[in-house]
Amino acid sequence: MAASPDSGAPEVSALAINVVIPPELRWTDVRRGEEFELQSLTVRLLPDRSVAVKAYGRPTAGGRGAYVSFAMPDRPELRALVDAAANRAAALWATNTGLA
Repeated sequence: MAASPDSGAPEVSALAINVVIPPELRWTDVRRGEEFELQSLTVRLLPDRSVAVKAYGRPTAGGRGAYVSFAMPDRPELRALVDAAANRAAALWATNTGLA
C-alpha cells in the first residue's frame, strides 16, 4: 500500500472497512467469563495486500460491555461476506465524490 518516496503518490498506511454481520451469520463467543454476540467485522487491508479481520459485538446479557475483539471463525459464509464487503467498498471508493 505504501508508495515509494519518489513516486509522488501519498503513502497510505492502512485501509479498513466495518461490516455488519447479518443476523443469520452471527455467533457467540466468551471473553473474561462474559458471552458476546458478534455483530460486526473490522476488515483491514495490510501492506502485503492480505486481509485481517476482527469481530466485535455486544454482551448477550445486555449492556454495552467492553470493546473486545474476537477472531472470525473460518467459515465459508463469513469468508464470502468479507469478500463481498471488500468488493462493495472498492466500488464505493471508486465512485467517491471527494470532500463535501
